[in-house]
Amino acid sequence: MIERPTQRLSVILQREAVSGRWESERWDLLGVVPDVGGEARTLLEDASILQRIHPGYEVALFRDEAEGYFLNVTSEEPSVFVSLRVDEASGDPYPFQATLSYNEAARWMDSNERVERALAWPELAAWMGTWVEANYKPEPKKRQRPRSFEGKEGRLRKEGNGT
Repeated sequence: MIERPTQRLSVILQREAVSGRWESERWDLLGVVPDVGGEARTLLEDASILQRIHPGYEVALFRDEAEGYFLNVTSEEPSVFVSLRVDEASGDPYPFQATLSYNEAARWMDSNERVERALAWPELAAWMGTWVEANYKPEPKKRQRPRSFEGKEGRLRKEGNGT
């Protein structure tokens, strides 16, 4: 079994009361923090805001996702991407999974998952950066001559059309 570097985290979701035609509340990803352990619980609740923390999520670094981590760590704001799903019984969203890979998050979005982004705390970003430096080497770009320069006649002559 291959050991993968992992970090545990907790996800904080926030519900805000809104005065809109179609909805009375909105849930958003408030942030991610190092794992606090325990069960999901309420951090703050008043008439207009509810904040709930969901501990026990893990992000792992996989070699085949190295490019996605590279894209994340070299961005202006390294982030954690969290997939949210809706609990059918309560109608409230909950974190389903988390990743540090831009590419993996994009695949989730392509499959119609709700994905939100939260800033990675500095130590998490540094941990990911150290791993990327040790494990990712960008492929050198190869210059390819655009096919449009060949032209139809050039291809026909090469193929030996004989006309």
